[in-house]
Amino acid sequence: QVQLVESGGGLARTGGSLRLSCVASGRSIGGYIVGWFRQAPGKEREFVAVISWSGGRTDYADSVKGRFTISRDNAKNTVHLQMNSLKPEDTAAYYCAATTFWAVVPSNYDAWGQGTQVTVSS
Repeated sequence: QVQLVESGGGLARTGGSLRLSCVASGRSIGGYIVGWFRQAPGKEREFVAVISWSGGRTDYADSVKGRFTISRDNAKNTVHLQMNSLKPEDTAAYYCAATTFWAVVPSNYDAWGQGTQVTVSS
């Protein structure tokens, strides 16, 4: 089982940027499709972005399209989420997760990180 650790969260102002990282251990991240999800207090965990094994295919939630970019560096066992033009509604705990097939539903992911908090002030 792959283990995942997120980092890079913090406080940003509206319009600002943050870059989240998800580092894998235990197994090569290259063997997994990796997704980013977020969960705000009192809300369901929601899909943000997903990237294929090689990075050649990506998908995004409508709410982040054009602002967020997911990428991966399999040699460094890392997946990134570049978040630009941040909005207060992006405030949430962000989680990376791994699966072996293309999926945007949280229940289809087997391994999860502990999460990193992103707070966007207005």
